[in-house]
Formats: sequence, C-alpha cells, structure tokens
Amino acid sequence: MAKQTATKKKQSKGLSGALVILLCFILGVIIYLFVFGAPSNFIDNNPKNNPVQGNMLGTIYKGGFVVPILLTWLLSVIVLSVERWIAINRCRGKADLTKFVANVKEKLELEDIDGAKELCAKQKGSVAAVVSAGLDTYKLMSKSAPELSKEQKVATINKTIEEATALEMPTMNQNLPVIATFTALGTLTGLFGTVLGMIRSFSALAGEGGTDSAALSVGISEALVNTAFGILTGALAVISYNFFTAKIDNISYAIDEIGFSIVGVFQSKH
Repeated sequence: MAKQTATKKKQSKGLSGALVILLCFILGVIIYLFVFGAPSNFIDNNPKNNPVQGNMLGTIYKGGFVVPILLTWLLSVIVLSVERWIAINRCRGKADLTKFVANVKEKLELEDIDGAKELCAKQKGSVAAVVSAGLDTYKLMSKSAPELSKEQKVATINKTIEEATALEMPTMNQNLPVIATFTALGTLTGLFGTVLGMIRSFSALAGEGGTDSAALSVGISEALVNTAFGILTGALAVISYNFFTAKIDNISYAIDEIGFSIVGVFQSKH
C-alpha cells in the first residue's frame, strides 16, 4: 500500500486543461487585437474601414468577436496535442517499445527476473513501471507464500499488474477528453460565427437606400473566416484525438502482452 501511494505521488499530472484554455484565450485576444487588428491592415490605418485589398489579416479581423474564441479553441488543441505527445512518449519509455517487449519476454523464458528488471530500469515509462511491478510480485510468489495455491499466486500477479496499469492509465488519458470536446465545439462555434455573418450580410442587402457594400463585405468575411477557423479546429482535434488514442492502445497492448507472458511463464515453471 505504501508503495502504491508513493507511486501515485511520483506521478506528476500534465498541464491543466482549464489553465491551457485560459492562457490560450488571453493569447487569442492579443493576436486578434494587435496582429489581425493592426491599423496597417486597413484602409487609412483605421480598423473600422475595410481591409487593404489582399490583406488576409485584416479580413480575419473582420470575422468579429467569434474569431478570438475560435483562436482560443485552435491554440488549445495545438498546445494540448504537444503536451500529450510529450507525455505519451514519456509513458512509452526510452527505447523502442516493440524491442523492449521482445527482450523482456526473452528474459522471462530464461526466468531471468533480475535481467528483466534491469531492462525495465533502463526503459523507464509507464510500460516499464507496470512490468516491474508484475516482476516484483512474480519474484515474491516464486520464493515465498507457500500457504497460497498456484491459482492464488497467479491471481495475485494478475491483480498487481491490473492495479499498476490502473495507476498509469490516467496519466496517458489526461486531456484527451478536452481535445475530443473541441472536435464538435470548434465546428459549432464556427457555425455560430457563420450564422452571425450571414445575418449581417442579409441585413446589408435589405437596408434602405440600396445595398450597403461595406456592410455586405464585412458580413461575408465574418461568415467565411469563422467557417474556416471552425473547420480547421475540428479537423485538428479529430486528428489529434485519434492519433493519441491509437498510441495509447499500442501501449495497452504491450502491457497486456507482457502481462500474459509473466503469468504464462509462472504457470509453466512453478
């Protein structure tokens, strides 16, 4: 129990999703006001005027107040994706995971538990931590606990591996639900901005005294810019979520494969 508690304390959580979103919102507002809204992007250096012809930054600025919100979602997806990349690679360990699994299984077949433990110490990461916990219990069950039957010893090894895995999984899955939320939230926010832009466009068309071309162009810009940002955010979030989910599945398969090997070797040799 004390060992599990120490393991929990040792595991440092990644970046807080809420903190990332807050910081990205601040950054998004700064980019919107001072980069997209820079006076040089507009006619007569006035952000209230139309953008200079061909100036993309000014056009994005005309997307309205939804743009910094969409920027927040987009930046959050990027930051959390980088954070997950670092965290999951740390969980995989230093060396190639496939080679590590093969080397550990080779040591197990020779019943070289100490050698397998050395491999875990060099590999580090979540997989190595789970395997090391299983090997410790393997060693304990093979040298002591004569009052336990073989089935009870096997069950003890299995339980140790399951508990160690349960401790490591939250580290790997952290912030993935936030990224998954952005797959829909980015698109919906972009759609909301698009609707606002279309409302502005139709208002310009229906205005008294003929069409207000300036208002019409602003409305169209708002609609298209928000659509583009919404689609980009949703697409990046989907790619990121599926990519890291696949990586976590590979790690889980590696843990399961070695876990089965540990149990199998114990059953065949004890």
